[in-house]
Amino acid sequence: MTRIWKFGDNVDTDVITPSQYKHQGKNVYVEHAMEPIAPTFADEVEPGDIVVTGRNFGSGSSRETAAIVFAEHEVGAIIAFSFARIFYRNAINLGLPVYVCPEAALGIDEGHEINILADENTIVNRTTGETYYPEPHPPFIREILDAGGLANYRELLHSGK
Repeated sequence: MTRIWKFGDNVDTDVITPSQYKHQGKNVYVEHAMEPIAPTFADEVEPGDIVVTGRNFGSGSSRETAAIVFAEHEVGAIIAFSFARIFYRNAINLGLPVYVCPEAALGIDEGHEINILADENTIVNRTTGETYYPEPHPPFIREILDAGGLANYRELLHSGK
C-alpha cells in the first residue's frame, strides 16, 4: 500500500539532503534523505509513496540533489502547499511529479489512501472522500513529466516521435 509521508512548512534542501553528506556521493546522501526530521525515511520509503508537505518545500540552495533523492527512492509524487521554484523545476526536470495544491496539502494526512489522476488533474482522498484540484501544469511541463524527465523529453524531440 502507498504510504503518505507528511511534512510541515519550510522543509529546506539541508533537511532533504543534509549538508554533511552532500559531498560524499549520491549513494550516501540518498541514504540520509530527510534524516533531520524523519530519521527512518530513507530506510522505510518505498516506490510509489507520496510526500505531502506544507509551504515553501525545497527552499534553500539550488542543488539538484534535493530532488534527486526523491527520484532515487522512486517517490510517486510530492504534493505541497507551495514549492521553492528551483526545487519545483529540478523535480520536473527529473520527471518527479510535483503538485501545488494547498487544499490537498492541508487535507491529506499520514495513513490516508489517495489516488492521483494526472490526466484529469485531480487528487482523490479515498479516506475522506474529498477531491482536490492542483494547479494545472502547462502543456510543456506535462509533456516533460510524461516523458519521465527533461533528458527523455529531449531525446523524444530529437527522435521525431
